[in-house]
Amino acid sequence: MIYKFKSPADGDVIMLGDNGDQLLRLIGHEPAAKGIIEPAQMAAAIAALEAAVAADEAPPAADAPDDSVALRQRVWPMVEMLRRSLAADVPVVWGV
Repeated sequence: MIYKFKSPADGDVIMLGDNGDQLLRLIGHEPAAKGIIEPAQMAAAIAALEAAVAADEAPPAADAPDDSVALRQRVWPMVEMLRRSLAADVPVVWGV
């Protein structure tokens, strides 16, 4: 599945299924084909994503090469969308 998150306050954010599922779980939502994040939930969602990024950025072992995309890079567009949507008091939706 591909997620297309939409908000009147920002451009669309598109994520592949596994990344979108992970993001939704991090903010306390179960992955679903359709959904909504209300403005009242956004501050907690932003905090949850920032906490997950901080935990993900623990120093890796010295001998472990890391060519993957960091969690910070994957969730940054969504954090920005949530911030703009919260400021505009509008929801973020997907699958509609």
